[in-house]
Amino acid sequence: MAQPSFVPITEADQVRAVMQQPTPTYVAGRPSELRQPVVPHGKGFGKPGPDQGYALKLAHGLKSEIVLQSSESLHDVEVGTALLGARRASLYGRAPSVYDLKVALGIFGFLVDAPDDLVAYRLPLFQAVSHRWEAQRVLVDSVPEEALRLSPDEARSSVTNWKATLR
Repeated sequence: MAQPSFVPITEADQVRAVMQQPTPTYVAGRPSELRQPVVPHGKGFGKPGPDQGYALKLAHGLKSEIVLQSSESLHDVEVGTALLGARRASLYGRAPSVYDLKVALGIFGFLVDAPDDLVAYRLPLFQAVSHRWEAQRVLVDSVPEEALRLSPDEARSSVTNWKATLR
């Protein structure tokens, strides 16, 4: 609210003059900073999307539904599923949901008793994926976009014809 002109203003309450600051000259110097206006994309760059870390919490919540073989690690499957679920969510420009993770689990047959040839195929992909960045990139890049666009029910039923889905 404006102050009437007949009311005295103390010196401390007076409006101060603005001091102009020089425009900063910033040069990108760190290795991870982008130096061009286009975000790089392609194999090994990943798929950016909002709140992708939430997929790890969702994957941990689905552990009771995951069917594993004796040679598979639950932690590796959770991390791999979270990565694939985050990639699927990024295709739609949103944060991961439980349905994204169910598609990832369904594609690789972790929601049913998978055939032996699918287990043999997925074992090296998920082995130590929670500890190796290169293995994470190989796993995420191994799944075609068309497979990630399946519905959860279609992904679960694709286990019988998994070779057509994953290749």
